[in-house]
Amino acid sequence: MTDDQFITDLKIMDAGGQKIAVRKDLRVPMRDGVTLATDVYHGVEDKPRPALVALSPYGKELQALALTTPPQRRPSPMWDGCIEAGDIARVVAEDYAHVIGDLRGSGASEGEHVGNYNAGGVPLGQDAYDLIEWVAEQPWCDGNVGMIGISYFGSMQVLAAAERPPHLKAIFVSGGHFDFYETTYHGGIMWFMPRAAREGRGGDSGWAFTDRITSRMLETYSSEEIEARVTARLADPDVAAWPNLVHTLHYPKNHEAWFDIVLNDLDGAWYEERNPVNLAKNIEVPVYLQIDQGRGWTVDGHIELYENLRGPKRLEIGSYPPMQSRPWVEEHDTMFRWYDYWLKSIENGVMDEPAVSVFVEGTREVVTAQAWPPKEIDYRPLYLRPRRTLSPEPERMGAEHAAPDGFYQAPLTVTDQVEIIDWRTAPFEEPTELIGTGAAHLFVEIDQPDTNLIMRLWDEAPGGARQLLTTGFLKASHRELDDRTTEGNPYHPHTRAVPVEPGTIEEYVLRLYPFAATLRSGHRLVAELSNDEPLADAHNALLPPDAFHLPVGRPVTHKVYRDAAHHSRLVLPFTR
Repeated sequence: MTDDQFITDLKIMDAGGQKIAVRKDLRVPMRDGVTLATDVYHGVEDKPRPALVALSPYGKELQALALTTPPQRRPSPMWDGCIEAGDIARVVAEDYAHVIGDLRGSGASEGEHVGNYNAGGVPLGQDAYDLIEWVAEQPWCDGNVGMIGISYFGSMQVLAAAERPPHLKAIFVSGGHFDFYETTYHGGIMWFMPRAAREGRGGDSGWAFTDRITSRMLETYSSEEIEARVTARLADPDVAAWPNLVHTLHYPKNHEAWFDIVLNDLDGAWYEERNPVNLAKNIEVPVYLQIDQGRGWTVDGHIELYENLRGPKRLEIGSYPPMQSRPWVEEHDTMFRWYDYWLKSIENGVMDEPAVSVFVEGTREVVTAQAWPPKEIDYRPLYLRPRRTLSPEPERMGAEHAAPDGFYQAPLTVTDQVEIIDWRTAPFEEPTELIGTGAAHLFVEIDQPDTNLIMRLWDEAPGGARQLLTTGFLKASHRELDDRTTEGNPYHPHTRAVPVEPGTIEEYVLRLYPFAATLRSGHRLVAELSNDEPLADAHNALLPPDAFHLPVGRPVTHKVYRDAAHHSRLVLPFTR
């Protein structure tokens, strides 16, 4: 058989000396008659084999670049965040079929797409069910199906598994996004990355949609209701000061999915309808969850999903940084051990290992256990003190002597300078380990009805080098806590915004996302507070340009009280 010879839908290609059979543009029927376009890659031997399915709106042709583009890491300008379906050549070499499909309304697939995990009124998980069952019936598949892919592809695995397709035997989810509100608003502060993924900005090619994606809000509400909602959003100074959001709100058909997100700045039914975390209780197949540290909200989401799963499960929290190579090639060794066991019935001991594995920064050791967190912890405070210090002991002086710290932030329309205030511990005398979530209790007075509070914790070495440990975000008007809150583990409902009375001192409790690190001898813990993010620093240089949060659009003066009556503090998970 020559490389260019076709047998029905089959072509043989040479990928670096490896022969790969390729089936292009297969039409897969959905139950309502719409067909999805799918490419399949497998070995040249004429035999059935297990299949790994990848499904996204990013376009199967883009995923094919995994065969010709060496993996790129940030900050390479060649990094493309949407090439996430996995290493095709490796999948084929491991004797699996790699099935890469275009979601309904994207790429070469038929139908239309409506936002919020919804495709023309059809749940995306339903289409995934139909695709998986079709794959299982093909002569090149032996009936055992798993799924593959990071980020959006990972979220699709959860949606698919919740539909319980009979031939889906296991999933391996890396870097997914789950709680839909938390994917787009962190502590109530809008995150721009979903727009980058949708529209192809800041290192992402974007969704492969043309004119077949529609705004769910425009389809649901009357023009009068939409106009009222747009007017309300434009009344927010943060939104009104940001040109891209003004454009989105005035021209929604150019930014369909992002328009829907901008109009829904509070949590509720719109986000919860197909929240993958809510669907976890329906999942019965074995699930492996893998996430790297550095983007705390994704770590948080993986832990939340893990705790809601009922079947066989594993959780692996890997090392910093979070932005992996594109094309995505990491974690394949672990993934194939998982699938060899569940799809090929190879006894390789993967189910004899502890359920939870956590990489600890600092010592660079891996700790394992049967649950999260992997060690017993004591939540202990570190108090903000005068002279910008952090101490285990609270301040004894009143505010008349321990005057508040403070900073003034002008909007980024008039300055490029992001003001940051920090507090730091004395050097640790012995290694100190922290694993888990945390909280920052801050007593703050502002002179506006709202602001952002953004905290970042750093491990600072004696020479000044530092690494990000975790972050916390809270929009001041979202300061209400709900009944899930416990010591060191705060939750906010985000179901309403309560403006701040300017000039009043309020306690704000920021959720510090899960992390695992050991502060070595001589190192300091540094807590930074700002209301915007610096556009470039040691951490942000690792992220795509649009991976930041909506800045505050008004000038704000912040006073941080940390005196005998106002115990501003960090509450952190010290291991025993």
